Amino acid sequence: MASERLSMRKIREVLRLRFAQGLSQRAIGNSLRLSTGAMNGNLSQARLVGLNWPVPEALSDAELEVFLYPPSPVLAPDQRPMPD
Repeated sequence: MASERLSMRKIREVLRLRFAQGLSQRAIGNSLRLSTGAMNGNLSQARLVGLNWPVPEALSDAELEVFLYPPSPVLAPDQRPMPD
């Protein structure tokens, strides 16, 4: 079962603490009460899309979410792979 995504406010705080303050992932996890897996996943995704600190202030939370987690492409039913 997939876990719930972090709020964009928390993701902004993770990025700030990691890149601006230079805290370790363990210290950030303890500070924000996040698991190591959540920390690694969010920091990896930010690195993957090239997001660093400071996040542009013009970027709203909704835009940040789409930037970090783009929607899956919609495939036509005939293009979907058939299950085994």
